[in-house]
Amino acid sequence: MNADNLFSRVSSPWLFVPTLYFAEGVPYVIINNVSVIFYKQLGVDNTQIAFWTSFLYLPWVLKMFWGPIVDGYATKRKWTIYTQLGMTICLLSLAYSFQVSNFFLVSLLILGIGAFISATHDIAADGFYMLALERDAQAFFVGIRSTFYRFATIFASGIVVFLAGQLELELEDIALSWTIAIALSSVIFAAIVIFHWFLLPIPTNDIEQKVSVKTIFSFYTQTVRSYFNQSKILAVLAFILFYRFGEGMLVKISAPFLLDETAVGGLGLSTSDVGLAYGTIGTFALVLGGVIGGILIAEFELRKIIWWMAIALNLPNLFYVYMAYTQPAITLVYVLVAIEQFGYGLGMAAYSVYLIYIAKEEYKTSHFAISTGIMALGMMIPGFISGYLQQVLGYPMFFILICFLAIPGIFTLYFIPLDLEKCDK
Repeated sequence: MNADNLFSRVSSPWLFVPTLYFAEGVPYVIINNVSVIFYKQLGVDNTQIAFWTSFLYLPWVLKMFWGPIVDGYATKRKWTIYTQLGMTICLLSLAYSFQVSNFFLVSLLILGIGAFISATHDIAADGFYMLALERDAQAFFVGIRSTFYRFATIFASGIVVFLAGQLELELEDIALSWTIAIALSSVIFAAIVIFHWFLLPIPTNDIEQKVSVKTIFSFYTQTVRSYFNQSKILAVLAFILFYRFGEGMLVKISAPFLLDETAVGGLGLSTSDVGLAYGTIGTFALVLGGVIGGILIAEFELRKIIWWMAIALNLPNLFYVYMAYTQPAITLVYVLVAIEQFGYGLGMAAYSVYLIYIAKEEYKTSHFAISTGIMALGMMIPGFISGYLQQVLGYPMFFILICFLAIPGIFTLYFIPLDLEKCDK
């Protein structure tokens, strides 16, 4: 018996599902969220941070277009392992980039490459999950994969950021502190690559094949046509784009707001404080909101409560208006951020379930990929302009604007089809 067969025999979903989705979550959080924090601490202004880090969503917007390539060439196991290896190299390169003179340009280039690799890893890992597990096991482990994705969020935006903050105090060298913190992530990723190299199973249906360009083009045509031929598609597209429009601005400015000095309107928190506020306390509140949101949808049906969940997503943004005007004590900041993240979890539960409902059975995976691509676009567009608007308006007026930007997304609920539970059954 060769080594591959031996290790695939002893491999269990309890061994590889947690690490697979931990590896899926860490790069996404570092690239899209943690980058905002380390750029702020390294002296980049809010306009540049918001504009350029918003570009990093682009691979997740476009990943549906190269999904068939992942499906049609090599195996999902190889794609998964080699994209993780590529991500390890990117994280190590990112850590080193903080030590070069033109770090902003170099690090952005590395983050862009990392975003492409991470989006590709998402496709491969999700495909591998469906091949390696039987249908019943897929359903059983969906909660496990979600949990470890959230652990990845806690690790990246909580532990890594907290560690960088503590090192900033000890070393009094911000660049070196972030080099060490991000290098830690690359070491952990290297360990995951080695672990998966030996312990990822080799599904019998994960075979190498080559799909013709004609077949890929035909797939695109059928999938896109069926998606955009849906009833009330313009209203659905408006809903996907605008439901989180205000949140798309907030996510790029909230960390700079917490970190900025009180003299310029910020709260003057340390890097470690922000790691606790968002990466730890906020993430637990976000997970709790998502769990409760799922329970509420199952109990009352989405069409009956989506309005309340949309309000729960947007109403807590008023807390940022309050914090901008009063600059409260750090304990209250933790509480308000947790409530805002809890509301975000509730609102995202409704949003995610709706995207699943509008994916037609024949093209369910592809339709969901299109919807999530448009969803990423809905975060990218407001992110482009959020830094500029904050610089022009100042923090208080910027957060007031975000509250008003909730209106278009809620307004779309009047026009989208909401009786989808019956259609899906």
